[in-house]
Amino acid sequence: MLRATLASLLILITALTTQADDRPNIVLIMADDLGFSDIGCYGSEIPTPNLDSLAENGLRFTQFYNTSKCHSSRVSLLTGLYCDQAGSESLSRGSTIAEVLKEAGYFTAMSGKWHLSKQPTDFGFDRYWGHLSGATNFFIGDDTFRYNGEHYDVPKTLNGRPFYTTHAIADFAIEFIDEGIAANKPFLMYIPFNAPHYPLQAPEADVKRHLGNYDGGWDALRKTRFAKQLELGLFPEDTQLSKRSDHVPAWKSLSEEDRTWEAKRMAVFAAMVDLLDQNIGRVVKHLEEKNELDNTLILFCSDNGACPFERTQGRFKAPWDPESYWLYDASWANAGNTPFRLYKQNQHEGGICSPMIAHWPNGLKAKPGTITTQTAHLVDFMATFLDVADARYPQQIGERKIDPLVGKSLVPIFEGQQRDAHATLYFHFGTDRALRQGPWKIVSAKLGRWELYNLEKDRTEMNDLAKQFPARVKAMEEVWFDIAKNQERLKGKHLLPVKNTITKLNFRKDTSSGRVEN
Repeated sequence: MLRATLASLLILITALTTQADDRPNIVLIMADDLGFSDIGCYGSEIPTPNLDSLAENGLRFTQFYNTSKCHSSRVSLLTGLYCDQAGSESLSRGSTIAEVLKEAGYFTAMSGKWHLSKQPTDFGFDRYWGHLSGATNFFIGDDTFRYNGEHYDVPKTLNGRPFYTTHAIADFAIEFIDEGIAANKPFLMYIPFNAPHYPLQAPEADVKRHLGNYDGGWDALRKTRFAKQLELGLFPEDTQLSKRSDHVPAWKSLSEEDRTWEAKRMAVFAAMVDLLDQNIGRVVKHLEEKNELDNTLILFCSDNGACPFERTQGRFKAPWDPESYWLYDASWANAGNTPFRLYKQNQHEGGICSPMIAHWPNGLKAKPGTITTQTAHLVDFMATFLDVADARYPQQIGERKIDPLVGKSLVPIFEGQQRDAHATLYFHFGTDRALRQGPWKIVSAKLGRWELYNLEKDRTEMNDLAKQFPARVKAMEEVWFDIAKNQERLKGKHLLPVKNTITKLNFRKDTSSGRVEN
């Protein structure tokens, strides 16, 4: 009897182990300040063959949402909750994907930018390399670099070439993937690159490959990218390209000196995106060489739209000089977010809608190359991983009481089905707000009055319907404030009423003197 019982137990354990081994690896890649149109498969002229290949053999989203800001998007990605609901940078009311998947038997690792409190190894990651800061010098790093919880001195060279943060992030990601494989466990590999976030810095040879490509300026670039987006089928043919922002000058109005400067800094940005793609390609190739690619769910996204902030210091130092500190401003960001309006931090589509690619040979049943218009959000990653990993969402971790999950699994979309969509998607950063219900969206910038758009008919927010449907605006406003007060627990200035007029915006600064204070 005992022998039979032991035999049955052994069979059960074996079955459970086999089941665990069949679960997919997860590689979650996040770019930093990448605009909607900044990669080839979303309309860009920048060569991104590796991301384009993932899209061609996977699934692309055209209505995938972030939170418009670096740290808040990371909170939502990690927890499946809205940022303040999870406790913002402290994660005091949220459980991370690493904690959940580690409990489910996954090896968990991260390489890249953290930008939250404490360290990744305090929140469920078995391994970590990267910087805790929101931005870093790409050539020499900063004092926040960590390796498995310990201070890391950034070397002059790494793996036989000069140190460059984007290369290093991929180097350590590959190292951790190998460790996960050796552990004979499915693995979570979270890779939040810092590129192409400012400062705009890239090796000289990489920058020079892109010089001359942007001499035509941002007006021509927006038109070219939009035409490619229509050709790719990302938007219906009747979609309108949004107007150039009022605070962005016409390219032809610039002096020859300014046009030269502007074209150069966009070339640096392009080089950073190019290098980002190359290093994603290295990770994908390694997975393929290790026979792990087919059973790996790869997700690629960005934390927010293109960045409009101008803080250039040392304008006349070459961008391959470690002492350089270039940015581009709203002018190129407007092009980066083609065809949408506004930028990072705003809740208009240019701030909150970003590329998202899913690739999973063993798991995607949607036709390769499919473009989906179904809405989704960073908060959906947690629910998706719970689904594919057979993991459990916790109610409490240590002293942290965990808020109920907001996200919904993306698996039905992966399987080519129509998902039961979010009834409401909520957005907030600073004094910028939005709410989406079905095709309807209300949005306010800098406490300006609510605007109302039907995104099904007006994807680029060109036709404000607020005055035609005041009752709808009022009803949606009440929902926004209810979530803000009771779910996000916002207080004070975050709950101020909107104004009766639209706030005039201007994100441009003059850096011709060579320095702008942060």
